Parts: sequence; structure tokens; C-alpha cells
Amino acid sequence: MPRSHDIRSNFKREFASPHLWWTRVVVVGAAALAGLTVVAFTWLAEGALAIFLHWFRQFWWLALVWTPLCTAGIVWLTRRFAAGAGGSGIPQVMAALDPAVEEKERGLFVSLRLSVAKIALTAGGLLAGLSSGREGPSVQIAAGIMLALRRFLPRRSFVTPHSLLVAGGAAGIAAAFNTPLAGVMFAIEELSRSPEQRNSGLIVAGIVLAGLIAVSVNGNATHFGVIHAGPIGLPLLWPGIVTALVAGAAGGLFARLLLASLSGTSADHASRWRARHPVLFAGVCGLLVASIGLLGNGTTFGSGNEATRQMLDGEASVPAAFAFFKYIATWLTVWSGVPAGIFAPSLSIGAALGHDIALLTGYPHAPALIALGMVGFLAAATRAPLTAFIIVMEMVDGHGMVLSLMACAVVASTVSRVLSPPLYGALAQLQLQRLAQPPK
Repeated sequence: MPRSHDIRSNFKREFASPHLWWTRVVVVGAAALAGLTVVAFTWLAEGALAIFLHWFRQFWWLALVWTPLCTAGIVWLTRRFAAGAGGSGIPQVMAALDPAVEEKERGLFVSLRLSVAKIALTAGGLLAGLSSGREGPSVQIAAGIMLALRRFLPRRSFVTPHSLLVAGGAAGIAAAFNTPLAGVMFAIEELSRSPEQRNSGLIVAGIVLAGLIAVSVNGNATHFGVIHAGPIGLPLLWPGIVTALVAGAAGGLFARLLLASLSGTSADHASRWRARHPVLFAGVCGLLVASIGLLGNGTTFGSGNEATRQMLDGEASVPAAFAFFKYIATWLTVWSGVPAGIFAPSLSIGAALGHDIALLTGYPHAPALIALGMVGFLAAATRAPLTAFIIVMEMVDGHGMVLSLMACAVVASTVSRVLSPPLYGALAQLQLQRLAQPPK
């Protein structure tokens, strides 16, 4: 016989317990603070990039000096004071969630100090004009804030550090992209491998709240506006399949390239030089990124959001080789060792691939292929097809393309699975190797 459901005792446990209400207040308040922090970080990062682009338009040659110097300086600061802040930030959160990591070791990957460093160093990278996104770093920033506020939870609270890290990381995605649903899916697909049923509702509420805070500050408008995809039917079928396959292959190779570059196990001269002289290597990467930016007339600097917006609007100011330029510039930025995300650059690369395929096939409704390219490359690079599909759908108001976007994400992720292991999972394993290293 099933156990009787005592409504009175359940009501007292859920609504009459000060212990439980205080737990809810702390978790929701921490999520709100994380969301506000990511919104402020967004403002800082976009302002830093705007300053760089302003001076680049005035003195184009300045990038050849400023970008390499800043890149070298950021890598030196990162290695000297905040080694855990390097890279995207998502692998660090995944490493902190690993069951083998003890509580005292989590600070190597996620902490309030690393969140502050991540904000400053990522904004510095955009001030330098590097090809970087802020969304991946937002995951580590928000997770650090949520975890730091654990001290205010009551004793024997049912909210675990695992739950706070999942909620914080997902809240970072929700607030950074202005997409609450994508934050929830990111928590399910990438972070929470063993969800805890008892507090799942509270955790989801925190994630959604962080996203709603971003919506309230930035407005309810979609990130790239409303796309005009045209009729969704058979004419889209074969250009759409080509876009999914090309974006999947390009994204899978991109992930493989990043893993080969960052693993440090390559026998090539560049990897050995990077290991011996990381700051000088970063400066060279910065010089190459600046040179690519000059070739691309400044379009490859920063996240690439403006170039994506121009392609969706049908403007012709993006260079024909933008996809290749952005691909290489983003790889060099990540390889340099600076704190940098790849979400926004991946979206711009995918958009350019879809735009090019629309031109090559003569398909008259380019925004549809651009949206498919965005979701395909992001799904292939991150191997998170559901998150990629929801992010793009919410960013371009692509509800009319739901099935097309979902199918493209699945196809591209399947192609990527053949070419590369999961990017963030493999990078998280590299982060865990730091546990065996002696303290400096």
C-alpha cells in the first residue's frame, strides 16, 4: 500500500518552517545577485570593446601594438594571481562538480576571488580587441557568487554545493544571453549529471530569476531582433542539410583544434614554445589576432555579435572571408591562455557559414540559413545541442523554425561526435590535473 499523503504535515514542512524559508531566501537572493553581477559584467565587457573599436577606427595601427601587449599582460596576471580564471570558465565549473573534488579543493576552480578576477581579465581581453565572448566566463562568475553565499545557509541545509554550482552556472548562461529557458537546459544538459529531486524546483526558480533580472534590465527584446526566415518548406531542405553538415564538421574540427592546442601534449614547436614562454607566446597570438582584425576591417575583434546582426539584417559590410578569419582569431585567442569564452564567436562563425551557403546555393531567404548555421556550429563546438537550439531560438525569436533548428542541432552534434570528444568535458579533465600539481 502506498504511504498516506498527510496534507497537514506536508503543509507545515513546506510553508511553516523558518529553516526552509531562510534557505529559499538565501538561494533566491544569491541567484538575483548573480544575475545582477552578470548584467554589470555584460555592461563592462561591451563598454571595453566599444572603447577599443573607437580607438581602432581612429588609429588602425594601434591594434598592432596594443593588442599583443595587453594579451601578454593578461596572461601574466592570470598565471601569477588567478590561474583558475584562465580559459572559458565552464570547464572549471564542471571540474568543481566532479565527485572526486573535495570541498577544500573547489577554490582552485570556482570562488568569489576567481569571479572578480574573471570579470576584470575578460573585460581586459575585450579591451584588447581579442576574439572572445563573455557568456562562458559568466558561468564561472555566477557559480562563484552562488557558492560563496553558501555560508549564509542554515546548518544541515538540503541545498548542497553541487546544487549551488549548477544553479550558478546556469544562471550565468540565462543572464548573459537574456534567455532563461536556455539556462535551465544548460543546467540539465551540461552541468547536472545527477539532479537532486528535492531541491530541483528551488534551483530552477533561481536560474529563471537570474534570467528575468537580465530581461528586466536589458528589456524583453531578443538579442538579434526578429529574423524573417521566409517560408519553411521543401526549398529549405537541401540548403539546410548542407548547412547542418558544414557547420557540424567545422564545429567538430574547431573543438578538436582547441583540445589539441590546449592539452599541451603536442610535439610541435609551437606547443613547446608555449610551455616554456607562455607570456611571449600570448603576445605573438595577440599580434596575429590584431593582424587578422586588420584584414577583416575590424569585424573579427570582440564577440562578433555586431557582424552576426549585420548578416541577419542583410547588410553587406562583412568580408567574404569572415568565417575563416573569425575561426582563426578565436582559436588564437583561446590558445593564448587569456580568460575568454567561445559561445558568441561560435555563433558569429556559424552565422557566416550559413550566410555563405545561402550565397552559394542561391537560397533567397538567407536569415533562415544563418540561424541554422548559428545553432549548428554552436551545437557541434560545445556538444550541447539542446542548449544551442534554445539559445538561438530565443536570441532570434525563431519559434517558427523550432523543428528546423532542433534538427540542425542534432545533425551537427552527431557529425561533431565523430570528429572530436566533448570539448568542455575534456577541458574539465585538464583542469582536474591541477589537483596533482604541487602548490607554487
